Amino acid sequence: MPISQTYPFFTLVLVWLLLSNATAAQPGAGQWHNAAPMPSERSEVAVGELDGKIYVVGGFSKANDLEIYDPRADRWSRGAPPPQPLHHAGTVGLNGKLYVIGGYSDGWAPVASLYEYDPERNRWRGMAPMPTARGALAVAVLDGKIHVVGGAGNDRRNTPAHEVYDPGSNTWSNRAALPTPRDHLAAAAVGGRLYAIGGRTDGSYASNLAANEVYDPASDRWERRSDLPTPRSGIAAAVIDGRIVVVGGEAPEGTFDTVEAYDPASDDWQRLAAMPTARHGLGAAVVDGRIFVVGGGPTPGGSASPANEVFTP
Repeated sequence: MPISQTYPFFTLVLVWLLLSNATAAQPGAGQWHNAAPMPSERSEVAVGELDGKIYVVGGFSKANDLEIYDPRADRWSRGAPPPQPLHHAGTVGLNGKLYVIGGYSDGWAPVASLYEYDPERNRWRGMAPMPTARGALAVAVLDGKIHVVGGAGNDRRNTPAHEVYDPGSNTWSNRAALPTPRDHLAAAAVGGRLYAIGGRTDGSYASNLAANEVYDPASDRWERRSDLPTPRSGIAAAVIDGRIVVVGGEAPEGTFDTVEAYDPASDDWQRLAAMPTARHGLGAAVVDGRIFVVGGGPTPGGSASPANEVFTP
């Protein structure tokens, strides 16, 4: 006699275990854990990685602080504050320096500032300003230069500006405009190309976008790729194992714990394990094959948190 007839309860338990194991073993799902929280609560932060450390600049709540996280020691420290309070800025680490670009200051006034931070001297200095003042922009490093795309300027209007900074000459140049003007988007560079993902129009998270556009520097052209499965803004992105991992975001109905990974080679998206804490206005950086997702607001608007959650693929 079949076991399902003799021991029906045993059969139900066996099926439940099989389904549970299948879910747990889902390819690429990944795992999350908590790391030491930031000393301050904040959102709309600028987050960058430099020489194995993570730098958090500005944002709501603690807009003029520089907090530095050492993932290997799981410890935070403070650096010299940037020259002006900023939120919705962009930041990247390059050639031993941290660059903080644009953002808003004095409330919601867009700025064109570019500041360079030297961690060895714990000093800031102003560099050549960006041609287009804007906040809620996206930045990424491509071929040793900093590409700045999208964002919003005066009256919170979107700009398609795509401007490139050369640290070697301290100069800016223009590139092909972003096809879909938007703010609160994410940018990442993979395989010699620049990707601009998600965001929203005119500062309203009621108008979230799924756009995924790729820029080829060789032809100075953009083209559309597979849309972000979950339209959202106030997101962050990081590159790991050749894939772009997009985390968080907000919409009128709330914040997202959603994590989706894009593979440029196959032009496909995959859903990964959700963040422990849904939030927007967060930052992401990769150290030692892990993604550290820092700060962000747990509710739409001006909320803030000290969250520091780590994703291992």
